Amino acid sequence: MDKRALIGASMLFGGLPEDQFEAVVRLAVEKKVEKGEFIFHEGDPGNGFYMVAEGKVKIFKMSFAGKEQILHIFGAGEPFGEVPVFHGTPFPANAEALAKGALLFFPRDVFISLVQENPSLALHMLAILSLRLRRFVDQIENLSLKEVPARLAGYLLYLLEEQGAVESVELEISKGQLASLLGTIPETLSRIFARMSDEGLIAVDGKKIRILDRAALARR
Repeated sequence: MDKRALIGASMLFGGLPEDQFEAVVRLAVEKKVEKGEFIFHEGDPGNGFYMVAEGKVKIFKMSFAGKEQILHIFGAGEPFGEVPVFHGTPFPANAEALAKGALLFFPRDVFISLVQENPSLALHMLAILSLRLRRFVDQIENLSLKEVPARLAGYLLYLLEEQGAVESVELEISKGQLASLLGTIPETLSRIFARMSDEGLIAVDGKKIRILDRAALARR
């Protein structure tokens, strides 16, 4: 793991003055994780936050009936678990490694001291939290106001932007996990993929999805 490069390239810490950057690098603790390993459970003390160095991490909640709802999936360079750092509250959801990988852990007490000494860090955190809030607002809108085909269409268009692609995207999670993220079940998701393929909107080849009619997909 190139800790310095990862921190320097992140939206959270990129552009910090050299002394602040070095302080962040020093406090970051490297942690290895195995596939399926829980990083924290809902209700655990918010003793720090994390950044994905390698692999992917899902944030999710479980209903009383045992149904999983994925809230977000984070990849390399993305921080997660930041809110409890400022609130001093427990983690509001679960975090689990989707693959063998590595994380950077930023202990709460040390990080708060650093922010107090360097207020510009707080502005970086505010920008990240604002972006996160916008994502969750979009997700709530999708889950509450849109039908599942529209949720899937929106997600595929989001992947195009995120992956910097022109017409093809790669699903980096299983279709079962995607179903949970979109608030549906795998069987329903499979039927919608098949229907969109029949309608000439997309072409599915395993985890590779080719967008054939972007305009029509956006109208779903």
